[in-house]
Amino acid sequence: MARKFPLHPAHPERICWGCDKYCPADSLQCGNGSGRTQHPAEVLGEDWYEYGDWGLEVEPEQKSLTLQEKG
Repeated sequence: MARKFPLHPAHPERICWGCDKYCPADSLQCGNGSGRTQHPAEVLGEDWYEYGDWGLEVEPEQKSLTLQEKG
């Protein structure tokens, strides 16, 4: 079973988001020779999942948790 993609991880800068391995930023295992892939929230902002088709099924309680964490 695949892990759920987190909407707002605590420290997205510590992880590479380019594949399903979620490697630490300083030890990439995918071997693509490039740097860390940023989490969409780092690039597009906190509401990144509301625009476009990401193929994610965001449940209402996830949205409400996100709003509670901000406030």
